[in-house]
Amino acid sequence: MSGPLAIQRMPRPFDLSLGAEARALVTDLAPEAGELIAGAAGSSPYLNGLVAQEKDWLAQALTQPDQALADVMQGVQNLPADQLKPGLRQAKRRVALLTALADLAGAWPLEKVTAALTDFGALAADVAAKAEIAALIRRGKLPGMTEDDVETAAGMIILAMGKMGAHELNYSSDIDLIVLFDETRFDPDDFYDARHGMVRATRNFCATLSDKTADGYVFRTDLRLRPDPGVTPVCIAAEAAERYYESLGRTWERAAYIKARPCAGDIEAGQRFLDTLRPFVWRRHLDFAAIQDAHDMRLRIRENKGTGGALTIPGHDMKLGQGGIREIEFFTQTRQLIAGGRDPDLRVRGTVPGLAALADKGWVPRDVAEKLTDHYRAHRDVEHRIQMIHDAQTHKVPQSPDGIERVACLMGIDSAELTADLTRRLTEVHELTEGFFAPGSSTPKPAGEAGFDQSILARWPTYPALRSQRGAHIFERLKPELLSRLSKTAKPDEALLALDGFLSGLPAGVQLFSLFEANPHLIDLLIDIVGTSHALAAHLSRNSSVFDAVIGGSFFDDWPGQSALQADLQQALAQEGDYESQLDLARRWCKEWHFRVGVHHLRGLIDGAQAGQQYAELAGAVIAAILPCVEEQFALKHGPAPGRGAAVLGMGSLGAGRINSQSDLDIILIYDPLDQDMSDGPRPLATRTYYARFTQALITALSAPMSQGRLYEVDMRLRPSGNQGPVATSWASFTNYQRNEAWVWEHLALTRARVVAGDPGLAEDIEAFRAVLLSHPRDQAQILNDVAEMRVRLAAAKSPSGIWDAKNGAGRMMDIELMAETGALLSGETKHDVHAGLDGAVAAGLLDVAQAQTLKECYDLCWSVQCAARLLSGKMIEADKIGQGGSDFLCRATGFEQVEQLQAALQQRYSSAAEIIASVIKEDGNGAQ
Repeated sequence: MSGPLAIQRMPRPFDLSLGAEARALVTDLAPEAGELIAGAAGSSPYLNGLVAQEKDWLAQALTQPDQALADVMQGVQNLPADQLKPGLRQAKRRVALLTALADLAGAWPLEKVTAALTDFGALAADVAAKAEIAALIRRGKLPGMTEDDVETAAGMIILAMGKMGAHELNYSSDIDLIVLFDETRFDPDDFYDARHGMVRATRNFCATLSDKTADGYVFRTDLRLRPDPGVTPVCIAAEAAERYYESLGRTWERAAYIKARPCAGDIEAGQRFLDTLRPFVWRRHLDFAAIQDAHDMRLRIRENKGTGGALTIPGHDMKLGQGGIREIEFFTQTRQLIAGGRDPDLRVRGTVPGLAALADKGWVPRDVAEKLTDHYRAHRDVEHRIQMIHDAQTHKVPQSPDGIERVACLMGIDSAELTADLTRRLTEVHELTEGFFAPGSSTPKPAGEAGFDQSILARWPTYPALRSQRGAHIFERLKPELLSRLSKTAKPDEALLALDGFLSGLPAGVQLFSLFEANPHLIDLLIDIVGTSHALAAHLSRNSSVFDAVIGGSFFDDWPGQSALQADLQQALAQEGDYESQLDLARRWCKEWHFRVGVHHLRGLIDGAQAGQQYAELAGAVIAAILPCVEEQFALKHGPAPGRGAAVLGMGSLGAGRINSQSDLDIILIYDPLDQDMSDGPRPLATRTYYARFTQALITALSAPMSQGRLYEVDMRLRPSGNQGPVATSWASFTNYQRNEAWVWEHLALTRARVVAGDPGLAEDIEAFRAVLLSHPRDQAQILNDVAEMRVRLAAAKSPSGIWDAKNGAGRMMDIELMAETGALLSGETKHDVHAGLDGAVAAGLLDVAQAQTLKECYDLCWSVQCAARLLSGKMIEADKIGQGGSDFLCRATGFEQVEQLQAALQQRYSSAAEIIASVIKEDGNGAQ
């Protein structure tokens, strides 16, 4: 039970005589409460009248205000149908009076006041709507519905929008509603009768709330936020509304749905509808184009409402005017729209919670969020007191000194103090928000375009990204900054050509150009990328949304590691509603992290070895997170996997934990059916067939081109029996094959094998088996003979294409990897990487320590060149075609000052490594030391 109204502040007395009823009540109540009421009623004719009407009730209500409010709400729920209109109006009077006094006294904070008003609005709408639905059902006007359907309003969905949706209803507010109905509740043949009934019920319940009677009114209702209100009825089918938003929905409607919530009628159906709209409201990519949309909307409001111009307090619109409530709301909602698609934590309805969430995630500086929150609450206090005077839906400060004095009295201050405080607050809100909504207005102009090739600049408007009027307009504002930064590069002409290539491949530009305009520091990163890496620039043209990741705030943080990556992706996949959406999300997610590794490498934050490890961990995380999704989807048709399931064995570079930006994934799928012959599902399959098809499904999940591209190319040629064998190998077959049938090259490949995903128990068994198999004694001469033959075949099949081919040829990567695998096999070394294999070669007596070190250094240099080359061009580099930026990066990545020095070092190390390997692996097979 609550105690008496706790009075913390008091309205200042105003020279207006009270009515006799109010004067009597003032003398009856405790002096403090009496003074509160005297001050309130003196300044507000409306409150004066309410006090007189509700004298007896108020005397008791002020002793326990929370309980009084609860009793009013309970009374509304119990109103008989014939008492609905007068009963709701009496309840509104009491709620209005109690919240006003609690607000003026400082006993309830703003959030409690607005919540009380909002909850009453939702309850009133629910009771009124269900009364109309019950009447229609009794008269047989809603086909197929019975009295049991009244509880869910026969599928009527009432969505609270705006302040009603955010629990921010003001003191004399309209309530913005969208009314829909769940057409699936009705037989298709009854659709038109059902719609007719729902339209009638909507009109009637809105009239119940808004009609003025001798008892007043409850709430003015506004249904104009519904889809295309000029031509649609007041209640439409949810499915029709969904089609509208998917095809014609606009940015302002997306912003409106940030605050939308089902408040009455069929709450569950309303939530289902909002769930279907999630992709419409919350875009998957950062949506900086919403800034311009919001800015244009603000300008239209100012023009239409006449709220522009210099700031003057008399007559100022606290909602729509300069520095007003709407500017804070637009600021908050636009930032939410930008990033809420990527971060569900930003999808909150209220303005104050929205600012807090944006500050927590770094989208708004915390001091700015705190200032705007303080101003928002102060603005709402002033708005409430303006509306309390006459119960008028107005947001304008009175024009007359007398009117301003009334507002000031309700706030317990004088008019001069009110005017000064409003001037300060409105000015600061405008200053904090205006720069956000008008980005780029102070963009510095370069000296001119004369220093650039005019033929290149002239063709830009013909590119796809610049053909739309909006894209071209934003780019024109952006172009001076782009050219200014290009002019500061080491070779502006090269940088211009690189940027031109990027722009020509860009399919659309509005979102990306808006992102650059709002975040000019990204232009430097773009210039770095296009001026250095043709492969990364081409990737950016096709996948410009990866820039979203840079804005998140953690882009340049340390690498989180495979476990954290896997957990993050799994959490994101769990929130997707269907399999195709999961695969698309995985592609977007992977591209962003892939891009991050490339940028870190390009900027010198990590070296080639670290980049290789990160690319491999990323691939491992993707496979491990995608595998359960494929299992779940496959099980829908064919039942759960027989036995203990499957494990994915990474081979080659993936198994060794080091791949480059263009690497395929070499994998083997091993399954253990135990004693199960068939799956148990709607369409059961024999175990072997089950896992063969499952493997194909996994390959498709990883490599199929979808709307977001593909994840990885997959290579399964290292499986037992190669391309002739089954795509999935049973555990029994795998162990038997490796023990009794495998070639030496297959045991060599197994030295770098590593389980990257799948059943933990099976993974442990595979690793234990591998360790035992590798520890078996070998005939060293025979192994060296077989390896020598393999080396000859490799040399014949893959000759080096030049000095920059660090992979193929004697003394290069594949040759050193073969030496490392040989050392691991002959020594029983179970570690997966090349360095460990070379140490194994020392342990087996094939190399001395100095020779192993020489090979390690050569391999590391080859890897650095290979990793950089794949990032630069996606293929073999040509030093004379990679430009100054590419040459600088190549030298930086390998630790040399000039390309010529690097080239000489490569040639020398190739020769040294080839000589060492040839001394061990001779073509006659007798080179063992």
